Amino acid sequence: MSYPMRMLVTGGAGFIGSHLVERLLDQGHQVFVVDDLSTGSITNLAAVRSNPNLEVHIDSVLDKQVLAELVDRSDLIFHLAAAVGVRRIIDSPLATMKTNVHGTEMILELSVKKGKRLLITSTSEVYGKSEKVPYSEADDLVLGPTTHSRWSYACSKAIDEFLALAYHRVSALPVSIVRLFNTTGPRQTGRYGMVIPTFVRQALRGEPVTIFGTGEQTRCFSHVSDIVEGILMCAFKEEAAGQIFNLGSTEEVTINALAERVLEITGSRSEIRRLPYSEAYGEGFEDMFRRVPDIGKAVDWFGYRPTKSLDDILRSVHDDQRRDNRLPAPGIALARTATGAATAAI
Repeated sequence: MSYPMRMLVTGGAGFIGSHLVERLLDQGHQVFVVDDLSTGSITNLAAVRSNPNLEVHIDSVLDKQVLAELVDRSDLIFHLAAAVGVRRIIDSPLATMKTNVHGTEMILELSVKKGKRLLITSTSEVYGKSEKVPYSEADDLVLGPTTHSRWSYACSKAIDEFLALAYHRVSALPVSIVRLFNTTGPRQTGRYGMVIPTFVRQALRGEPVTIFGTGEQTRCFSHVSDIVEGILMCAFKEEAAGQIFNLGSTEEVTINALAERVLEITGSRSEIRRLPYSEAYGEGFEDMFRRVPDIGKAVDWFGYRPTKSLDDILRSVHDDQRRDNRLPAPGIALARTATGAATAAI
């Protein structure tokens, strides 16, 4: 692939999407963003608002007219737009399914029609309740019952993967899939249940650091910069079409130990409080005890290796929240395009 290129990032005003947009602009590409700001924020793009290579459309990925025009103008597409966060998914299961399934189906249809290369971000949630650790791309997916809306997100993203692979097999669409594991870092909020920014915010405010469950459940947290590099490595590896890759860290930590490290790094005297899952997510909530990725395939195929430790991640989130760089950024105006979509004049 030649440089510079025209890139489309759906969900580009979101936490991961905005970091990807910054990296693409740093590489000299022209970047189109479409985001309905349901979970993202235009302030996430404040640092690049004056870059002439950035064009932002405030609209939904379900708007076919807007999406078709942007796909037509793009060389490579990064599809990150999705309903995210356990809290949001439980509260809005119907919106989750519509955004994730119909939005992905639309971008697949348009990409195959125009012959565009596409990367789709999926999630470690698709592994569900599987007890086989570490999770490998070829492992079985074990989901809970349909009566628990908590599993609607995992199911919707699994459907996205099935659709993408079907388009690859039937229409030779050059599409790759990355499953992201617990990505965190600067600009992430705890609004939808993300644990590290929530813990750091609570600690800095002197509030109780609240753990749901026993705290002995473990996770592997990835810095957003490492995830973005993995996304780019996969996107530019043409042989990766039709493949799925785990992206994440293999540094495992219990939530209890995570809370202790947050208190140490922030210098907080907050207490640690443990509450049952039902107080946060209602009765019948299910969670997986361990979530650890096998990243061997990504290492072998395109040299992906995470570089940031958990302490690096915690310090970056701590520094970000101390700076409070999520305050509204000045100088961002919204205009209307000919199709009726709002566009940020950045």
